[in-house]
Amino acid sequence: MQKINVNKKHKDKLFRTVFQQKRDLLALYNALNDTKHTNEDDLEITTIDDVVYMGMKNDTSFIIDHVMSLYEHQSTFSPNLPLRGLLYFADLYRAHIEPVKRRLYSETPLLIPTPQYIIFYNGTKEEPEEKELHLSDLFIQKDNVPCLECTAVVLNINLGHNRELMEKCSALKQYAQFVACIRDCVQKYQNYETGTKAAVDYCIENGILSDLLLKNKSEVVNMILTEFDEEDYREFLREEARDQGMAEGRAEGMAKGRAEGKAEGKAEGRAEGLILLCKEFHLSYQETLDKLIDKFSLNPEKAKEYLELYWNQEEL
Repeated sequence: MQKINVNKKHKDKLFRTVFQQKRDLLALYNALNDTKHTNEDDLEITTIDDVVYMGMKNDTSFIIDHVMSLYEHQSTFSPNLPLRGLLYFADLYRAHIEPVKRRLYSETPLLIPTPQYIIFYNGTKEEPEEKELHLSDLFIQKDNVPCLECTAVVLNINLGHNRELMEKCSALKQYAQFVACIRDCVQKYQNYETGTKAAVDYCIENGILSDLLLKNKSEVVNMILTEFDEEDYREFLREEARDQGMAEGRAEGMAKGRAEGKAEGKAEGRAEGLILLCKEFHLSYQETLDKLIDKFSLNPEKAKEYLELYWNQEEL
Protein backbone atom coordinates (compact mmCIF):
# COMPACT_ATOMS: atom_id res chain seq x y z
CA MET A 1 0.00 0.00 0.00
CA GLN A 2 1.23 3.46 -0.81
CA LYS A 3 2.92 5.80 1.63
CA ILE A 4 0.75 8.73 2.64
CA ASN A 5 1.49 12.41 2.22
CA VAL A 6 -0.70 14.05 4.83
CA ASN A 7 -2.14 17.42 3.88
CA LYS A 8 -1.93 19.43 7.09
CA LYS A 9 -3.64 22.50 5.63
CA HIS A 10 -7.03 20.84 5.93
CA LYS A 11 -7.42 20.88 9.71
CA ASP A 12 -11.20 20.86 9.99
CA LYS A 13 -12.42 17.36 10.63
CA LEU A 14 -14.96 15.65 8.44
CA PHE A 15 -17.21 15.00 11.43
CA ARG A 16 -17.33 18.70 12.23
CA THR A 17 -18.11 19.49 8.60
CA VAL A 18 -20.99 17.00 8.51
CA PHE A 19 -22.51 18.54 11.63
CA GLN A 20 -21.78 22.19 10.93
CA GLN A 21 -25.45 23.02 10.35
CA LYS A 22 -27.65 23.62 13.38
CA ARG A 23 -30.38 21.36 12.06
CA ASP A 24 -28.01 18.37 11.99
CA LEU A 25 -26.60 19.14 15.43
CA LEU A 26 -30.13 19.47 16.78
CA ALA A 27 -31.10 16.12 15.24
CA LEU A 28 -28.03 14.48 16.81
CA TYR A 29 -28.80 16.02 20.21
CA ASN A 30 -32.42 14.83 20.00
CA ALA A 31 -31.30 11.32 19.08
CA LEU A 32 -28.84 11.14 21.98
CA ASN A 33 -31.15 12.63 24.61
CA ASP A 34 -34.53 11.38 23.39
CA THR A 35 -35.81 14.95 23.01
CA LYS A 36 -37.87 16.58 20.26
CA HIS A 37 -36.53 20.10 19.79
CA THR A 38 -37.43 21.68 16.45
CA ASN A 39 -36.37 25.32 16.78
CA GLU A 40 -32.78 25.71 15.55
CA ASP A 41 -32.56 29.16 17.14
CA ASP A 42 -32.72 27.53 20.58
CA LEU A 43 -29.28 26.02 19.91
CA GLU A 44 -26.29 28.29 20.66
CA ILE A 45 -22.96 27.26 19.10
CA THR A 46 -20.08 27.67 21.58
CA THR A 47 -17.24 25.99 19.68
CA ILE A 48 -13.86 27.56 20.40
CA ASP A 49 -11.71 27.42 17.29
CA ASP A 50 -8.16 28.27 18.23
CA VAL A 51 -7.69 27.54 21.87
CA VAL A 52 -7.73 25.17 24.08
CA TYR A 53 -4.56 23.57 25.37
CA MET A 54 -1.38 22.75 23.49
CA GLY A 55 -3.15 23.03 20.16
CA MET A 56 -6.10 20.76 20.96
CA LYS A 57 -9.43 21.67 19.38
CA ASN A 58 -12.89 20.38 20.16
CA ASP A 59 -15.01 19.35 17.19
CA THR A 60 -18.17 21.17 18.22
CA SER A 61 -19.89 22.44 21.33
CA PHE A 62 -23.24 24.09 21.90
CA ILE A 63 -25.85 24.94 24.52
CA ILE A 64 -29.50 23.97 24.47
CA ASP A 65 -31.86 22.99 27.29
CA HIS A 66 -29.33 24.48 29.75
CA VAL A 67 -26.97 21.68 28.72
CA MET A 68 -23.48 22.45 27.44
CA SER A 69 -22.70 19.63 25.00
CA LEU A 70 -19.20 18.88 23.82
CA TYR A 71 -19.01 16.45 20.89
CA GLU A 72 -15.73 15.00 19.66
CA HIS A 73 -14.89 12.58 16.90
CA GLN A 74 -11.98 10.20 17.52
CA SER A 75 -10.45 7.56 15.28
CA THR A 76 -7.91 6.57 17.95
CA PHE A 77 -8.79 5.63 21.51
CA SER A 78 -7.12 7.40 24.44
CA PRO A 79 -7.73 6.92 28.17
CA ASN A 80 -6.84 10.61 28.59
CA LEU A 81 -10.08 11.85 27.01
CA PRO A 82 -11.63 12.89 30.37
CA LEU A 83 -8.58 15.06 31.11
CA ARG A 84 -8.87 16.67 27.71
CA GLY A 85 -12.57 17.18 28.34
CA LEU A 86 -11.82 18.94 31.61
CA LEU A 87 -9.49 21.36 29.80
CA TYR A 88 -12.05 21.97 27.06
CA PHE A 89 -14.86 22.65 29.50
CA ALA A 90 -12.70 25.02 31.53
CA ASP A 91 -12.29 27.21 28.44
CA LEU A 92 -15.93 26.87 27.44
CA TYR A 93 -17.16 27.90 30.87
CA ARG A 94 -14.65 30.73 31.04
CA ALA A 95 -16.04 32.11 27.78
CA HIS A 96 -19.63 31.50 28.92
CA ILE A 97 -19.36 33.51 32.16
CA GLU A 98 -17.14 36.27 30.76
CA PRO A 99 -20.01 38.80 30.46
CA VAL A 100 -20.97 38.26 34.12
CA LYS A 101 -17.67 37.19 35.64
CA ARG A 102 -17.99 39.71 38.52
CA ARG A 103 -20.88 37.65 39.83
CA LEU A 104 -18.36 34.97 40.81
CA TYR A 105 -17.83 37.00 43.98
CA SER A 106 -21.51 37.59 44.74
CA GLU A 107 -23.51 35.94 47.49
CA THR A 108 -26.00 34.40 45.05
CA PRO A 109 -25.34 31.25 43.01
CA LEU A 110 -24.09 31.75 39.45
CA LEU A 111 -25.94 28.96 37.68
CA ILE A 112 -24.20 27.36 34.69
CA PRO A 113 -25.24 24.82 32.03
CA THR A 114 -24.84 21.13 32.82
CA PRO A 115 -21.91 19.58 30.87
CA GLN A 116 -22.35 16.61 28.55
CA TYR A 117 -19.24 15.10 26.92
CA ILE A 118 -19.76 12.62 24.05
CA ILE A 119 -16.99 10.93 22.05
CA PHE A 120 -17.94 9.45 18.68
CA TYR A 121 -15.40 6.71 17.98
CA ASN A 122 -14.91 5.20 14.52
CA GLY A 123 -11.39 3.78 14.65
CA THR A 124 -10.38 0.37 13.35
CA LYS A 125 -9.88 -1.28 16.74
CA GLU A 126 -12.78 -3.21 18.22
CA GLU A 127 -14.55 -1.23 20.93
CA PRO A 128 -17.87 -1.77 22.76
CA GLU A 129 -21.07 -0.02 21.79
CA GLU A 130 -20.69 2.41 24.68
CA LYS A 131 -18.40 2.93 27.63
CA GLU A 132 -17.60 5.62 30.16
CA LEU A 133 -14.18 7.04 30.95
CA HIS A 134 -13.67 8.96 34.19
CA LEU A 135 -11.16 11.61 35.09
CA SER A 136 -10.83 10.01 38.53
CA ASP A 137 -9.36 6.89 36.89
CA LEU A 138 -6.29 8.98 36.09
CA PHE A 139 -5.69 10.23 39.62
CA ILE A 140 -2.51 8.87 41.21
CA GLN A 141 -3.92 8.84 44.72
CA LYS A 142 -7.09 6.75 44.87
CA ASP A 143 -7.89 6.77 48.60
CA ASN A 144 -9.37 10.24 48.99
CA VAL A 145 -12.64 11.39 47.43
CA PRO A 146 -11.64 13.71 44.54
CA CYS A 147 -13.08 17.18 44.26
CA LEU A 148 -13.18 16.96 40.45
CA GLU A 149 -14.75 14.56 37.99
CA CYS A 150 -15.27 14.55 34.23
CA THR A 151 -17.05 11.71 32.46
CA ALA A 152 -16.57 11.01 28.77
CA VAL A 153 -19.18 8.78 27.13
CA VAL A 154 -17.59 6.95 24.21
CA LEU A 155 -19.98 5.71 21.51
CA ASN A 156 -18.85 3.33 18.79
CA ILE A 157 -20.25 4.72 15.53
CA ASN A 158 -18.68 2.26 13.12
CA LEU A 159 -21.25 0.86 10.72
CA GLY A 160 -23.28 -1.87 12.43
CA HIS A 161 -22.90 -0.41 15.92
CA ASN A 162 -25.45 1.62 17.91
CA ARG A 163 -28.13 0.87 15.35
CA GLU A 164 -30.96 2.49 17.32
CA LEU A 165 -29.05 5.77 17.54
CA MET A 166 -28.24 5.62 13.82
CA GLU A 167 -31.89 5.18 12.90
CA LYS A 168 -32.78 8.27 14.94
CA CYS A 169 -30.14 10.46 13.26
CA SER A 170 -29.81 10.16 9.48
CA ALA A 171 -26.67 12.33 9.26
CA LEU A 172 -24.83 10.13 11.76
CA LYS A 173 -25.87 6.97 9.93
CA GLN A 174 -24.71 8.38 6.60
CA TYR A 175 -21.43 9.46 8.17
CA ALA A 176 -20.87 5.87 9.37
CA GLN A 177 -21.75 4.53 5.91
CA PHE A 178 -19.37 6.99 4.29
CA VAL A 179 -16.45 6.01 6.53
CA ALA A 180 -17.11 2.31 5.91
CA CYS A 181 -17.24 2.94 2.16
CA ILE A 182 -13.90 4.77 2.25
CA ARG A 183 -12.21 1.87 4.03
CA ASP A 184 -13.71 -0.69 1.65
CA CYS A 185 -12.60 1.26 -1.43
CA VAL A 186 -9.09 1.90 -0.12
CA GLN A 187 -8.70 -1.82 0.55
CA LYS A 188 -10.12 -2.67 -2.88
CA TYR A 189 -7.86 -0.33 -4.86
CA GLN A 190 -4.83 -0.56 -2.54
CA ASN A 191 -4.36 3.16 -3.11
CA TYR A 192 -5.58 5.86 -0.75
CA GLU A 193 -6.30 8.60 -3.25
CA THR A 194 -7.94 6.34 -5.83
CA GLY A 195 -9.98 4.56 -3.17
CA THR A 196 -11.10 7.80 -1.54
CA LYS A 197 -12.26 9.34 -4.82
CA ALA A 198 -14.10 6.14 -5.73
CA ALA A 199 -15.84 6.14 -2.33
CA VAL A 200 -16.89 9.77 -2.73
CA ASP A 201 -18.33 9.08 -6.21
CA TYR A 202 -20.18 6.00 -4.96
CA CYS A 203 -21.72 7.89 -2.03
CA ILE A 204 -22.83 10.77 -4.26
CA GLU A 205 -24.53 8.31 -6.61
CA ASN A 206 -26.22 6.48 -3.71
CA GLY A 207 -27.43 9.44 -1.66
CA ILE A 208 -24.91 9.10 1.19
CA LEU A 209 -23.97 12.63 2.34
CA SER A 210 -24.55 13.53 -1.29
CA ASP A 211 -25.44 17.20 -0.70
CA LEU A 212 -22.24 17.81 1.25
CA LEU A 213 -20.08 15.85 -1.19
CA LEU A 214 -21.48 17.56 -4.28
CA LYS A 215 -20.80 21.03 -2.86
CA ASN A 216 -17.41 20.33 -1.31
CA LYS A 217 -15.97 17.33 -3.13
CA SER A 218 -12.31 18.38 -3.34
CA GLU A 219 -12.24 19.74 0.22
CA VAL A 220 -13.79 16.56 1.60
CA VAL A 221 -11.29 14.37 -0.28
CA ASN A 222 -8.43 16.35 1.26
CA MET A 223 -9.93 16.05 4.72
CA ILE A 224 -10.35 12.31 4.28
CA LEU A 225 -6.76 11.84 3.19
CA THR A 226 -5.70 13.76 6.30
CA GLU A 227 -8.06 12.24 8.82
CA PHE A 228 -8.34 8.56 8.02
CA ASP A 229 -5.11 7.62 6.27
CA GLU A 230 -2.83 8.26 9.24
CA GLU A 231 -4.54 5.62 11.37
CA ASP A 232 -4.78 3.08 8.53
CA TYR A 233 -1.15 3.68 7.61
CA ARG A 234 0.03 3.11 11.18
CA GLU A 235 -1.90 -0.16 11.27
CA PHE A 236 -0.39 -1.15 7.91
CA LEU A 237 3.12 -0.49 9.24
CA ARG A 238 2.43 -2.57 12.33
CA GLU A 239 1.23 -5.48 10.24
CA GLU A 240 4.19 -5.17 7.88
CA ALA A 241 6.65 -5.16 10.80
CA ARG A 242 5.00 -8.21 12.34
CA ASP A 243 5.04 -10.09 9.04
CA GLN A 244 8.70 -9.25 8.48
CA GLY A 245 9.57 -10.38 12.00
CA MET A 246 7.77 -13.66 11.49
CA ALA A 247 9.49 -14.28 8.15
CA GLU A 248 12.91 -13.72 9.68
CA GLY A 249 11.97 -15.86 12.63
CA ARG A 250 11.07 -18.83 10.44
CA ALA A 251 14.59 -18.86 9.03
CA GLU A 252 15.86 -19.61 12.55
CA GLY A 253 13.02 -21.89 13.52
CA MET A 254 9.24 -21.55 13.72
CA ALA A 255 9.00 -21.66 17.50
CA LYS A 256 11.76 -19.16 18.10
CA GLY A 257 10.41 -16.94 15.33
CA ARG A 258 6.97 -16.75 16.94
CA ALA A 259 8.44 -15.78 20.29
CA GLU A 260 10.66 -13.12 18.77
CA GLY A 261 7.81 -11.79 16.63
CA LYS A 262 5.61 -11.35 19.68
CA ALA A 263 8.38 -9.65 21.63
CA GLU A 264 9.14 -7.29 18.77
CA GLY A 265 5.44 -6.51 18.31
CA LYS A 266 5.07 -5.63 21.99
CA ALA A 267 8.21 -3.47 21.94
CA GLU A 268 7.06 -1.65 18.83
CA GLY A 269 3.59 -1.09 20.27
CA ARG A 270 5.02 0.45 23.44
CA ALA A 271 7.37 2.64 21.40
CA GLU A 272 4.52 3.80 19.14
CA GLY A 273 2.40 4.75 22.15
CA LEU A 274 5.20 6.83 23.64
CA ILE A 275 5.94 8.54 20.31
CA LEU A 276 2.29 9.51 19.76
CA LEU A 277 2.02 10.78 23.35
CA CYS A 278 5.18 12.89 22.92
CA LYS A 279 3.79 14.35 19.68
CA GLU A 280 0.48 15.16 21.38
CA PHE A 281 2.38 17.16 23.97
CA HIS A 282 4.51 18.83 21.27
CA LEU A 283 7.87 17.38 22.28
CA SER A 284 10.61 17.73 19.69
CA TYR A 285 12.04 14.88 17.63
CA GLN A 286 15.23 14.84 19.74
CA GLU A 287 13.33 14.93 23.03
CA THR A 288 11.19 12.01 21.87
CA LEU A 289 14.28 10.09 20.76
CA ASP A 290 15.90 10.61 24.17
CA LYS A 291 12.76 9.39 25.95
CA LEU A 292 12.63 6.23 23.79
CA ILE A 293 16.24 5.42 24.58
CA ASP A 294 15.85 6.14 28.28
CA LYS A 295 12.47 4.51 28.95
CA PHE A 296 12.91 1.30 26.91
CA SER A 297 16.73 0.99 27.05
CA LEU A 298 16.89 1.07 23.25
CA ASN A 299 20.04 1.69 21.30
CA PRO A 300 19.92 4.92 19.23
CA GLU A 301 19.60 3.02 15.94
CA LYS A 302 16.53 1.08 17.08
CA ALA A 303 14.95 4.19 18.58
CA LYS A 304 15.45 6.08 15.30
CA GLU A 305 13.91 3.15 13.40
CA TYR A 306 10.71 3.43 15.45
CA LEU A 307 10.66 7.21 15.02
CA GLU A 308 10.93 6.87 11.25
CA LEU A 309 7.84 4.65 11.34
CA TYR A 310 5.64 6.88 13.46
CA TRP A 311 6.96 10.42 13.01
CA ASN A 312 5.76 12.31 9.92
CA GLN A 313 8.53 12.32 7.34
CA GLU A 314 8.36 16.08 6.80
CA GLU A 315 9.10 16.56 10.51
CA LEU A 316 12.22 14.35 10.56
